[in-house]
Amino acid sequence: MNIEKLRSLQAPLKSRYREDPSSAIQTLEARGVLDADDVVCRVDSFLGAVPSGLHPSAGGDGTQACAASILLEALVGCLGVTLKAVATALEISIRGGTIAARGELDFRGTLGIDKTAPVGFKSIAVSFDLDTDAPQDRVNKLVELTERYCVVYRTLREPPPITLEQVKH
Repeated sequence: MNIEKLRSLQAPLKSRYREDPSSAIQTLEARGVLDADDVVCRVDSFLGAVPSGLHPSAGGDGTQACAASILLEALVGCLGVTLKAVATALEISIRGGTIAARGELDFRGTLGIDKTAPVGFKSIAVSFDLDTDAPQDRVNKLVELTERYCVVYRTLREPPPITLEQVKH
């Protein structure tokens, strides 16, 4: 994609959101269906249902997706798309590359073995390996703006309030 194509796709959206800020507020949703016989939740995706189950370190057999891994995959995907969009806007040529995320979990927390062990990632590290001829200062700016505009990264860095509601039957 080039800058003209990106601008043509985003210009009407930016204009509408400037004129009517409330139109920029969108509600995204995810839905999962619990399996009756296994510790599995089938999460709807645009590619079909993804069975999410226990990680092998928590008793799973590795045949279902681990939700914690999906979180890292979402982070990598969002960073990658954001980086490519920002690179296009800055007219920085990216021939290819990789983005990797590594998260450290202490499974004693989620298994209830040690109440002092955290439940969730203790840390997440992201690395970029970009194939570009751009000077380092431009690459630094690219990464800085990617961090600024990546929805998943920002949500993890500055978590919003989350509520859990139980529907009673």
